[in-house]
Amino acid sequence: MRIISYNLRKHAASAELVGLETLYEADVLCLQEADSELLPDRVGNLRLADSTRENRLGLAIYYNVDRFSPISTTAFELKKSMHDHLFSPATERLLATKLFDKEADREMLVASFHAAPLTALNSLRRHQIKTAHAELHSLAEGIPTVMVGDFNYPIFKNNLRRRIHEMGYELSLSNARTYSRYKIFRGHFDFVTSVTMGIDDVKTLPAGASDHRPILVTTSYLD
Repeated sequence: MRIISYNLRKHAASAELVGLETLYEADVLCLQEADSELLPDRVGNLRLADSTRENRLGLAIYYNVDRFSPISTTAFELKKSMHDHLFSPATERLLATKLFDKEADREMLVASFHAAPLTALNSLRRHQIKTAHAELHSLAEGIPTVMVGDFNYPIFKNNLRRRIHEMGYELSLSNARTYSRYKIFRGHFDFVTSVTMGIDDVKTLPAGASDHRPILVTTSYLD
């Protein structure tokens, strides 16, 4: 299974989506900083499962219509940062879609996540990640789950990895940095967390119009 995650930078990179779907034969596409009102119903062979509605810069999930049948989609609010309170860019920072995989004859859960910006503390982002995992667990206890997105977590990743492992999830980084807009904050910002799902490869894709580079996650069921 091939999952692409991409922060569109205020929807600026939206024109690249069809090319990404075609070139990398994506099964699932998870977006951050997307304008929900401008999102198409289809991106190549992918259909929009749902998008957030309350955010100025929202989340969206697309799925391959040949492989999957959508079951349900749920958006979640997470603890707000000071930036959120002042400027209200995002209230819903987690979007989760339960899918039925017709090829494997089983359910799985995929989620698009966008943590608080760099103006917030890492402790707040850890709280958001922990809450996000708890919400996913409530939706789909025991089924394979993958959460991808913009974690905005440039340093102290070993500590984050340990904490995520304590939550029952595994953290996976891509082979190259994913963010390079500012010289100070270059590095891996876009991650994958998973449970009961093997992460075979995470590749950083070429840069486009966004300050983030998309990542391509190759996954497989563990049993």
